[in-house]
Amino acid sequence: MNSVETFLRRPAADPQLWLLDPEIIFLNHGAFGACPRRVLEIQNEWRARMERQPLQFLVRELESHLDAAREALAQFVGADADDLVFVPNATSGVNTVLRSLEFKPGDELLVTNQEYNASRNALDFVAERSGAQVVVAKIPFPFQNADELIAPVLAGVTGRTRLALLDHVTSQTGTVFPIARLVDELNRRSVDTLVDGAHAPGMVPLNLNQLGAAYYTGNCHKWLCAPKGAALLHVRGEKQKVIRPLTISHGANSMRKDRSRFQLEFGWPGTWDASAVLSVPEAIRFVGSLLPGGWPEIMARNRALALAARKILGEALAVPESCPEKFIGSLAVIPLPDAPPVAWPQLPFNEYPLQDALRLKHRIEVPIMAWPAPPKRLLRVSAQLYNSLPQYELLAKALIQELPGT
Repeated sequence: MNSVETFLRRPAADPQLWLLDPEIIFLNHGAFGACPRRVLEIQNEWRARMERQPLQFLVRELESHLDAAREALAQFVGADADDLVFVPNATSGVNTVLRSLEFKPGDELLVTNQEYNASRNALDFVAERSGAQVVVAKIPFPFQNADELIAPVLAGVTGRTRLALLDHVTSQTGTVFPIARLVDELNRRSVDTLVDGAHAPGMVPLNLNQLGAAYYTGNCHKWLCAPKGAALLHVRGEKQKVIRPLTISHGANSMRKDRSRFQLEFGWPGTWDASAVLSVPEAIRFVGSLLPGGWPEIMARNRALALAARKILGEALAVPESCPEKFIGSLAVIPLPDAPPVAWPQLPFNEYPLQDALRLKHRIEVPIMAWPAPPKRLLRVSAQLYNSLPQYELLAKALIQELPGT
């Protein structure tokens, strides 16, 4: 056993720092994240301040608190705070951009076959409403190099392409796309990019100014471990005039000149509980303090654990690796044998019976996804500071028991 494997055999941070059920092996941080106790305490403090004097807090103080939170987050993601606003989640961020832009019949909207379902639904909605056409670039999986990810996207560009909606890290396959190369190539072709970076903040290093995408949205509640309801939307300066919040409120006709219309509109969507976004600086600070090397070490450690987990599960199930290591962040997927012929569950997230068996019989929470379509399926594991190698070894044993022929 090498030194890295020895290090990964124990959690990098005390699991009791989170509220997670100790009776469950939680290998699905990527779904909704998990917020540490300390950050939740800070959120409760913000709520208490608001309730002690609601008018004072919401009318006279909130804006400056939001400014401070935006500054902290902007520094973390390599952006100018004036170009960044808060939204509830990345799905809202995608919807905000798509429903602000105007498309017409003949326009083409480019997306890949790995786009997150909710975001793809939003794209289909605006296309149907406007008469635009959705063009789908088919990304292979498994794959061996970046060209297999880039070439299909660029091949889908025509003179009618108005926008490309691209995942930074895909939900279904956990692939970290070469997003900088894609954005650069699309910019060269005068195609704006809306990057769905739901999983990126806290998983991979970000420099949004350097990336240069027209629009970028990402969650803070996932890998940053902020409370639910905290996400960012970054819009390049010259694009901000046409981007409007989903809720039109007082900022739309404000006479103020001390800040941009973009900030005025997004800063006040109506009466709201801003405690989640106000807690983002503490999430950045607290989680970043859990390892000596701060966030760079956290990202590296989680990635190393995800790669080790992929190796353990792949060897147990005799499944080859689906992509090179450089395309893996803190998520890894393992193709499973085809699902048996059963009715597809009518549940919000379409859980397979195997997922239920792992949870109920083995006390392991891990997602199994139909991809690209039933009966094909993938198992996806997450790696966070509270996880360790023995948990994935237990998952491998459970899968051998539950999957016939393994």
